Amino acid sequence: MAQRLGAKQLHREQIEAYQVLRLRETVRWARLHSAFYRERLADLSEDDLRSLHDLPRLPFTSADDLRRNPLRFLCISQGEVARVMTLQTSGTTGAPKRLYFTAEDQERTSDFFQHGMSTLAGPRDRVLSLLPGGCPGSQGELLATGLRRLGAVGISHGPVQNVEHTLEVMAREGVDVLVGLPVQILALARHGPGRGAPRGVVLCSDHAPEAIRRALRRLWDCEVYTHYGMTEMGLGGGVECQAHFGYHLRELDLYFEIIDPHTGEPVREGETGEVVFTTLSRRGMPLIRYRTGDRSRFLPASCPCGTVLKSLEKVSSRINGHIALACGEVLTMADLDEALFPLEGLLDFDAVFSRAGEIDLLRLGVYAQDEHGDGLAVAVRRALQAIPALRTASDEGRLKLSIGLQTKGAAPARGTAKRAIVVERNSFPSWDRSAAG
Repeated sequence: MAQRLGAKQLHREQIEAYQVLRLRETVRWARLHSAFYRERLADLSEDDLRSLHDLPRLPFTSADDLRRNPLRFLCISQGEVARVMTLQTSGTTGAPKRLYFTAEDQERTSDFFQHGMSTLAGPRDRVLSLLPGGCPGSQGELLATGLRRLGAVGISHGPVQNVEHTLEVMAREGVDVLVGLPVQILALARHGPGRGAPRGVVLCSDHAPEAIRRALRRLWDCEVYTHYGMTEMGLGGGVECQAHFGYHLRELDLYFEIIDPHTGEPVREGETGEVVFTTLSRRGMPLIRYRTGDRSRFLPASCPCGTVLKSLEKVSSRINGHIALACGEVLTMADLDEALFPLEGLLDFDAVFSRAGEIDLLRLGVYAQDEHGDGLAVAVRRALQAIPALRTASDEGRLKLSIGLQTKGAAPARGTAKRAIVVERNSFPSWDRSAAG
């Protein structure tokens, strides 16, 4: 980043001056070349942005805006697009989101991966990627490019389809570092705690529960890092350093804000709210004040590593992921994650919530190791009852739990959809109810 700014040493003032300049250029470019922003910013211009404090004058961009007509965001001809990525959000039945990236956009992502991975990988280290790859511009291929520049050996594998096969690959290849989805890496660690254990792990592409981090450290005695990003960001947003203080952000390519999700106003420094970002270096499909739906905050203290970059607290939940129970309590996916992932033999789970009258219905589909299947349903029910919100609902007679077990050896690959509680209103899900209690 210092090299990009032409500085010997990075200073906060330089970063923020650069961000103001690029924000003004982004607004000007988008108004001139994007049909969407030409309308959305009709009464505004780059002259309205004299400092970072002026950014809240601009309107937000939402995921629904992208779904309606993504081509209206394009600022270049389709012939200049190097990669198109299509996303179907978990629980959404409408049109998918479609993102367009230029070769320059992808180059910046590879550069981010190169420097982000340098925290735990170096020359000749062997890095196994469990990310989708195999075609130009895919997440796995961009990571492989960054690793080559680092001097590391990138081994493309793709999402885990067979745990035993992947463990054999890890042992045969002498893997030093593993990169992939949290639940898939957990499945590997629980099936083979002493087989080909890597020195380091990077959890990405989904929220990483603290319970999974603890399990990996215990089973493999490895260092565990987390990465924060989404396709809309260009796949890379921020990554932890060795201090594990929070995500250090990609501040020359993305400008981050934290807002009150209800009022849209910026929150005070250190307060929790919704993560919003604006692209600073994208000419093909810029996004201005894009609402991620993720809940986090800027950490007010400085990271022990001494960086001048902002630190974003680990993202563990979604703004719309808070389920209001009939008893008045609130349940989140993070509550379920921290209660269930410590259970031995549990690999992953799906959660679906619905309501019948005044009774909440929570159905869990649990993926388990074969040898733990018999007793795991009891352990899951006990862990659920220990969650305060569910215990209150149960005590008041307003909760019905149903647990189904599958012992296939590994949870299925989820693609780009993040894990979340699926809400089905006014109807009980069509599962086998034999385990209902």
